[in-house]
Parts: sequence; structure tokens; C-alpha cells
Amino acid sequence: MSIYNRTISELRSKAVMHWPEEILSSAGEISVLPLLLKTQDAFISILKIADRNPSSWATALKQNSSLSGPLFLKHLMILSDLGGEALNKLPPLANYFPRGVMEFDWKGGTSKYKLKEIHDKCSLTNSSLKVDSKKILTENEFSDKMIDVVYLLLYGSSCINDSLPQEVKECCIIGTLLGDSDAIEVFCRENYIRVSKQVSGARSNALGQFAQDYVVKRLKCFLGKNWTVTRDSRLPNVYHNIEGAGTNFDVIVKSPSDSYFGVEVSFQVTTNSTIERKAREAESLMKSVHSAGHKICYVVDGAGNINIRKNAVGTICDNSDCTVTMSDEEIGFLASYMKTIESRK
Repeated sequence: MSIYNRTISELRSKAVMHWPEEILSSAGEISVLPLLLKTQDAFISILKIADRNPSSWATALKQNSSLSGPLFLKHLMILSDLGGEALNKLPPLANYFPRGVMEFDWKGGTSKYKLKEIHDKCSLTNSSLKVDSKKILTENEFSDKMIDVVYLLLYGSSCINDSLPQEVKECCIIGTLLGDSDAIEVFCRENYIRVSKQVSGARSNALGQFAQDYVVKRLKCFLGKNWTVTRDSRLPNVYHNIEGAGTNFDVIVKSPSDSYFGVEVSFQVTTNSTIERKAREAESLMKSVHSAGHKICYVVDGAGNINIRKNAVGTICDNSDCTVTMSDEEIGFLASYMKTIESRK
């Protein structure tokens, strides 16, 4: 067997198992889940005591040192399931609130809040509200626009002078729970199960993208400027089926003499179905790639792949020209394989 045709045991001895720091530090910029979970208790505590009047949340927020205004808003948006994309379809709220005033039920009476900015047409995207993953980590400004959105998310379901879409009103119920410790605890904890799955799923996807970028970056370094390394591209004459479209690979490498290598990347620290799909396709994919005169390689790492999806990884090893893990040394080994193939031409 060629030294490049690894077994899963050989991969395990080379694997890094957990995300490299370089990838984690990059992906950390696009995921707010750790920050949301870290400040969850502070957020819930504000909701539990903010029932003296409709603006008590603002007073409680000012007295809380661990929660900024933008982060408080982000919690509300996540738990209301109304992100910037959905909110941005609403302005101007003059369409829904006469004179730009929200009137809503409050403890058996009526309360009013005059919208300061979102009464007129304005952007309510995550970026413009400064709650996107990059800005929320660095900015603490709490603008009138953001405060308007807080009132909408808290009291939208209790409004009595509006024509808000029913699906929006149904999301804006958190204000009805203010001061009810048990109801808030149940609502927030149950919804954070949903949030964790959604945001961690997004984070996992993002990490996968960064893993591919990392492989591209390191291969370019090892191979040199005469080689072409691209992400999410196709091999010439490799198709899903006879009539089908070209097959996309995570990474495509082209040598100076036009040797092509398709590289699939999978780094998973928990159970995941992606590696199972790659395994199911591995045999037929290798046949298609070889028929077109190219090579197929895999970068496989992560405890979820190496320790849990052993059968899938074993299948991939059996149908790969070169299989490596995510370490810098291993990607260098992959580059040396490509140079070896190139030298034989």
C-alpha cells in the first residue's frame, strides 16, 4: 500500500482532534452563541425585576455591568425569533402605528411609547442595529433606533392601536412575562435550547468554511505560486451523472502541468451526517475522478470523525489517493503527494 493511502488508525495517530486555534479565533468573530450563553443569567435577571413600569428594563440594564444595550437587544431578537432580516421588512412603522405612537396594555391599563426613529423608513438589519456578530463584540452604543426595537419586541403583542402583521405580534410577547419569574425562566430556558441549536449550527457551518480556507492557505504556501489552489470549484469532466452538472469539491488544486486534484475537507468534533454523505459518495466519486484522469484526496480530522464516525472514515480512506489530517505537517504531506504526482508527468 502507498504511504499516502492511510488507514483510520494511521489518521488517528496524526489527528489534532479539536479545532486548531487559528480557525477558532477566526470563527469566534462570527458566532455570538458563547456570549449569549455567558450573559443569559444577567438577561433573565433583568426581565424578572423589570415590572414596575414599561421602562423598568432600561433602569435595570443601566445597573447591570455585564450586559450592554446591544447585547440586551440581541437576546430579545433571538428569543423573539425576529432577526434583522424580518425586522427590516417592517419600516416605516408609520404604516402600523398612527402618529408613530405605540399604545399597549400594561397591568390593566394603557401605556404609550413614542417611536423616535423607526417610525420613519430606516434600516433594521443586524448590521444597522449593531447586533451582527462583529459589531456586538466591540460596540456598546445604545441608539434610539435600538431602543425603539426593544419596545417593539417587548410590547408588540400587547399593542391596541396597531396593524402589525399577526405573525410579528405573536413573536413580541416577552413584555407580557415581565416580573413573572417562573414564566420567564421556562420561556427563556426552553427557547435557548432552540437558539443553541440554530446558532451552533451556523457556527459549525462557519467553522467548516474556515477549515476549507485554512487548507487552501496552507496548500498555497507549501506548493508555491506556480500551482493554482481554489475553493468550491470543479474538476474538468467530472459529473454527478452522464447528464448532470459538474461536481463541486471543497478545494481544487491544479499543478503547473495541468494535473488536477479534488480535495474534500471534513473536520467535525461532534457527530455529524456530512462525513456519512462523503463516505456514501466516496467510491463512485473516486471512479469518476480517476476516469477523468485526476486524483481525489481528503482532509479528515476532529474527534467526531476519528472516534465516532470510524466506519465512514474507513470507507473514505479506502477510496482516496491521499488522506491526511488537519495539522500543518499533514497538509504539507498532502502537498508532497501532489508534487510526487506532478514529478511523474
